[in-house]
Amino acid sequence: MDLSILILNYNTCRLTLDCLQSVFDSRTVFNYEVIVVDNASSDDSVEVIGKEYPGITLIANRENTGFAKANNQAMEIAKGRYVLLLNSDTIVQPDTLQTMVSYMDEHPDLGASGCKIILPNGSLDKACRRGFPTPSASFYYAFGFSKFFPDNPKFNQYQLGYMDPNETYPIDCLVGAFMMVRRETIQQVGGLDETFFMYGEDIDWCYRIKEAGWGIHYHPATYIVHYKGASSRRKPLKIIYEFHRAMWVFHRKHYKRKYSWITNTAVYSGISVKFTLSLLKNKLAIPMARSTPARGAQPADNKMEVKQ
Repeated sequence: MDLSILILNYNTCRLTLDCLQSVFDSRTVFNYEVIVVDNASSDDSVEVIGKEYPGITLIANRENTGFAKANNQAMEIAKGRYVLLLNSDTIVQPDTLQTMVSYMDEHPDLGASGCKIILPNGSLDKACRRGFPTPSASFYYAFGFSKFFPDNPKFNQYQLGYMDPNETYPIDCLVGAFMMVRRETIQQVGGLDETFFMYGEDIDWCYRIKEAGWGIHYHPATYIVHYKGASSRRKPLKIIYEFHRAMWVFHRKHYKRKYSWITNTAVYSGISVKFTLSLLKNKLAIPMARSTPARGAQPADNKMEVKQ
């Protein structure tokens, strides 16, 4: 088996069906399998997905185990030379699988790679190629320096806005919406860290992959469409909490011992302030409508509906 495609579903039945259709419409000479993990959806996802695609492997959890743990479940039974994390709210292009598996085969030093990811409006999903959230990178990003100086590498360490999105190059981290990882790499560094319930597990995985000596590349020779975005400006408290908790967990795990107590205190204080401001902003938010994507799928915030 060349490729194992892992898709997590949480009350996103229509999105997952559209994603699966795009996968099976792929034109590739490589063999692949699809493993869908349902995280205790309250809709009819398990029944409908199983009926529409009886050839896939479908794991139905009795409780919402989180993004990392659910994907690790799928990895345990995956047979492919490569494992692909793929969000349910994405549409792959016919050449995506062929292009990315071929690229990994041509670069045996790579532990992981990702393609270009665009949003429904055609703009780049900036999370698809990032630097690590070091204290300085996080500071410049959080306080808007990256927006004021978009072409300055110093102020754009996180989102890499100064780099051409149409060129291939090494990066620090990819996004879990599309992340192809070599099996040997997984065997060496392990799976996703289940300390992260949602958010941050992809960055942590990339950090461990690079620490182990593997390369990570952004390769925009192909692309996928990512239908992310919430139906309203308001988000459940759990989403806001997990987003900020992931920052704290990542810093404590990878940076705490590398920086002084002054820097660590500043980081934790900054996370606390940002969390408080996010709560206030969320409380005052006004619901907004969203557009309808292709294939009849309703766009959803995958972090909220899939990773929750």
